[in-house]
Amino acid sequence: MCGIAGFVNFKKNLTGYNKVIELMTDTLKKRGPDSHGYYISKNALLGHRRLIVVDPKGGNQPMIKLYNGKKYIIVYNGELYNTEDVRKLLIKEGYTFESYSDTEVLLTSYIHWGKDCLKHINGIFAFGVYSENDKKLFLARDPLGVKPLFYTVKDHNLIFGSEIKTLLANPLVEPILTEEGLTEIFALGPARDLGSGVLKDIYDVPPAHYLEFTPDSIKLNEYWKLTCYDHTENIEETADHIRNILVDAIKRQLYADVPVCTFLSGGLDSSIISAVAAKEFEKQGKTLNTYSIDYKDNELYFKNDNFVITPDSVWAEKVHKFIGSNHHKIINNNADLAHALKEAVEANDIPGMADIDSSLYLFCKGVRKDNIVALSGECADEIFGGYPWFTRKEMLEAKTFPWSRFVKERSSLLSPEFKTINLQEFVDEKYKENLKNVPYLDTDTPYARKMRELVYLNIKWFMITLLTRKDRMSMANSLEVRVPFADYRLVEYAYNIPPEMRFYGNREKGILRKAAEGILPKDVIERKKSPYPKTFDPRYTSIVQNWLKEIINDKTSPILNIIDLKTVTELVETGGNSYKTPWFGQLMKGPQLIAYLIQLNIWLKEYKVKLI
Repeated sequence: MCGIAGFVNFKKNLTGYNKVIELMTDTLKKRGPDSHGYYISKNALLGHRRLIVVDPKGGNQPMIKLYNGKKYIIVYNGELYNTEDVRKLLIKEGYTFESYSDTEVLLTSYIHWGKDCLKHINGIFAFGVYSENDKKLFLARDPLGVKPLFYTVKDHNLIFGSEIKTLLANPLVEPILTEEGLTEIFALGPARDLGSGVLKDIYDVPPAHYLEFTPDSIKLNEYWKLTCYDHTENIEETADHIRNILVDAIKRQLYADVPVCTFLSGGLDSSIISAVAAKEFEKQGKTLNTYSIDYKDNELYFKNDNFVITPDSVWAEKVHKFIGSNHHKIINNNADLAHALKEAVEANDIPGMADIDSSLYLFCKGVRKDNIVALSGECADEIFGGYPWFTRKEMLEAKTFPWSRFVKERSSLLSPEFKTINLQEFVDEKYKENLKNVPYLDTDTPYARKMRELVYLNIKWFMITLLTRKDRMSMANSLEVRVPFADYRLVEYAYNIPPEMRFYGNREKGILRKAAEGILPKDVIERKKSPYPKTFDPRYTSIVQNWLKEIINDKTSPILNIIDLKTVTELVETGGNSYKTPWFGQLMKGPQLIAYLIQLNIWLKEYKVKLI
């Protein structure tokens, strides 16, 4: 993986702005620690930081290719998983290649097919191609949004980059938070509206979209969307179909010229990936390295609740022995977990999922010591129905995003100045807006329609939040994490599996469990879904309590302009217990809300955010 940056203006000569593109590109050092490069021309400045995964000598960027007297330049962040398939097609068309990198294949595919290259590639990507002779910039992002791509337009300038901080390094871009941005933070956070960068005039190219910028126009278009069709396969055929796509996706994503490992929690999703990967490694005479996360002394404080049923450690041990991997445990301690809240904000560029982020940051830091690429199990719950809101009546019937059902309670945290903001109205509008885009079949029952809505919203909203978290925390440690369940072929197929099949055996992810037969032991297949592990240690709560207390006692803290001091003080004094409902999803409760407010203050202060 890498980091990309660009500064394009067709109305003005940019050749004197070399320092700007250097500053923008420097913000991406952690995404690409191995090398960097620039392309400087009259109308376009492009920058690239590279994390070398494939073809160390032939994959340097920005990459330039001349064809039929025209010059094309690419900056690219991602991996193509069907590189050789596409290369063969292009060779048949008469193209030649100087490297075996996917970068040259991607650039050549754009030269040949233009925007339709997106119909031929399979991978995770965010890239920009500058066609110098045609005076056109083409930006595109992968179908599920695994890789990030932000942009802004200022006075005929299009400025883009892999992270928000990349845009902010350009003197034309300021960190301004409007009332709408503040509303988004408190109504949706840590989720974001599709296409929103939260700060004023900063946007992201939504998943499955491309953007074309020319001297006369800027156009944003969707190139892939979920479609409906009748599912005609029986249970056995459906399970086989899932297994075939998934195994193929895993195998393709093991390709690299550097060490590859897997994340292994002992849950269904990561266990399938690790089992398939271990078998492939064994064929090559190698042993797979697997990694799990835990917290110091967590077994002393673990609490079984409606969401977190069993700790992961026992199951990770069981699976690693079954597949014969070299297993490693990364143990987080409470002080490091709290201190890393700052690093997590700086990686994410906006407040995130509190210690759910910082724990992943520390985990990736530990994994990166011996690996450059990892495979992880994100996205299975969204596409196969693993979360409680797919099966619990009160969540299933919620006429809102089920992971943010208690928006009215969030209003209590806002200062009197902002109490007039209607958070619920904002969320209701976004919810209804997105439901309009859900594809149905005329033959769908009311329950089947509801399931399509839930899967669609999970893919477009909840999944993006988790993919964003995974990308930022891993790339802040120069670790590339691949997600086989985010293969668009699998997502397309799973979207059309009827509910009674999706929940085969009356189980969450029932059809995926069926597909895992022959890959995993029965008890692992039958293990009840358990979310990402968090700390239950009261000492962590104490640390974040004291930290937020210091913040609210410091009259210069920027968060004081936003929060209701009485409500937040009570939150701190009760260790989060005064806030009775989950803030977000299954994991962000009292201590995590305290940590979220800490992150909000860090962000406002460190990024010098202007509130208008």
